[in-house]
Amino acid sequence: MRGIRTAVSDLRKQIFTEVAKVACNDEANLNDAVEAIPYTVCPGDVPRYRESIYRERTIAAEKVRLAMGMSLRPADRPVHVTSGLEESNISEKYYEPPLMQVIPSACNMCEEKKYEVSNMCQGCIAHPCTEVCPKGAITRVNGKSYIDQSKCIKCGKCKAACPYDAIAKKVRPCSVACGVGAISTDELGRAKIDPNKCVACGQCMVSCPFGAIGDKSQIFQLLRCMKEGGKVVAEIAPAYVGQFGPNASPENVKEALLELGFTDVREVAYGADIGAVAEAKHYAEHVATGELPFLLTSCCPAWSMLAKKQFPDLIGSVSQELTPMVATARSIKKENPDVKVVFIGPCAAKKLEASRSSVRSDVDFVITFEELDAMFAAKGIDPNTVEGTEGLHDATAAGRGYACAGGVAGAIEQCIHEYYPGVEVKIEHADGLAECKKALMLAKAGKKDGCMIEGMGCPGGCIAGAGTILALNKAQQEVKKIQEGSEQKIPPKELADIELL
Repeated sequence: MRGIRTAVSDLRKQIFTEVAKVACNDEANLNDAVEAIPYTVCPGDVPRYRESIYRERTIAAEKVRLAMGMSLRPADRPVHVTSGLEESNISEKYYEPPLMQVIPSACNMCEEKKYEVSNMCQGCIAHPCTEVCPKGAITRVNGKSYIDQSKCIKCGKCKAACPYDAIAKKVRPCSVACGVGAISTDELGRAKIDPNKCVACGQCMVSCPFGAIGDKSQIFQLLRCMKEGGKVVAEIAPAYVGQFGPNASPENVKEALLELGFTDVREVAYGADIGAVAEAKHYAEHVATGELPFLLTSCCPAWSMLAKKQFPDLIGSVSQELTPMVATARSIKKENPDVKVVFIGPCAAKKLEASRSSVRSDVDFVITFEELDAMFAAKGIDPNTVEGTEGLHDATAAGRGYACAGGVAGAIEQCIHEYYPGVEVKIEHADGLAECKKALMLAKAGKKDGCMIEGMGCPGGCIAGAGTILALNKAQQEVKKIQEGSEQKIPPKELADIELL
């Protein structure tokens, strides 16, 4: 549903905007200001979307907690909206696991999978749905087909056989969107996320038409840091182009970020350039020679977590190069160790990557484009109208192409052809976790030897991340335009030798 303005996306922006306003203002009583947000976004006595204004405010209150980085309240005892606020009210990274949560009061309790006959049924004489049903679950009732759910095994043969497409397959959208099977049903019929399987891609969140799934935000803590005078450098992912409106040029976006209070703005595509030449070298020296069977890219945290959780024996094949986010952050802090760094991107999973202790990320905050859009709204800044004069010139076309599926492998392949002539490159790429899982299974079975395998957790790549605003096709066009306008096409080979430890 990205790229389509809906009541769900409007409410999310309202919540983020109000939380950002509270963070920016000198509130005499912070607790009261936070408690008032559900009444601001759900005013009056008449509900807009639910059967009750009280349910709307209850759901809004839970969204406020998530937007401030706090966990949902327990359903079996009274807890204030602001319970735990003192821990959240800080000017540094704050995170209460898990990242992705289902709001129980917002869940529609969709059925996992069910076939039902719709009013499109013509009561045809051939009645093929009955003939193909292996369990005799379909009979005629008042001349129309009827499925006995107690007998149905949900095979879908009836739907495939119906000439009128009169049999509907009802599914839980969040579960269908989850490529790792992390969503099941609790005892009350609500969606439930298994944190041991979840890789935090956020596709369930953007697929739920009831807005019942949310991730935790760091906008409150980030704005607190900036308000207290902290020097914060923004590193912005290459998928940003076009996200903030048709006239939000790179120059305007940079100016808007500076007006918001950031000390400087850098391109994460610079870190992608570093990774491209480094992984090209790794492939040429270790994979093409047969020393290693294949190379798995590492820039997508959802993809790499999928590999580590479900294919632990392949961990050695995951690239050890720094991800673009981390490489860029380290280069920033190498120049100025005293600044804070915020990663601004399309990805929910980056929030976890920045918090992992296994690799020093040097990233102090992570926010999404969606959250940044609300921060602009809170401060009255429109990236479409600010007058920016200086663009972003840190990266090449190759690094900027990391935003789209196939872009990572494409950048590495270009570097191999340029710097390691004669090396044959075998490329595979998968986007969407279901396809990523298939690629890893084939690699494990020895079917991808000699390949460089790019994995993107979101279908379409980073431009389809859970924190994006723009429709996928438009985002692809914007990235292509900025690539075509890039002065330098591929990064210099020397970037592979940069020391960022």
